[in-house]
Amino acid sequence: MADRTNQTEIIYDKTGKKVVEGTKGDLSTAITGLTGGTTVTDGDYKISFKDATTGLESEKVDVPGFTVEKAPDKPADVKADATSDGANVSAE
Repeated sequence: MADRTNQTEIIYDKTGKKVVEGTKGDLSTAITGLTGGTTVTDGDYKISFKDATTGLESEKVDVPGFTVEKAPDKPADVKADATSDGANVSAE
């Protein structure tokens, strides 16, 4: 495995626009801002490494596809039962 301590990950969208640049030496960079349930296909994003000293960048490769997790359904059948100092709230 290559020594990546002096490199950063760079993620691009499929048009070639830089989406995010990671932290030097960190081997994980997050793609954020996508709506829950969004399906991303192989190659919608590309990743490369950039050397912090030379500024040289590796070849870009496809990020594998993924589906963004959905948020839980909103609460339903919400009830509030008064107590002596507030309420007990329940939902399904």
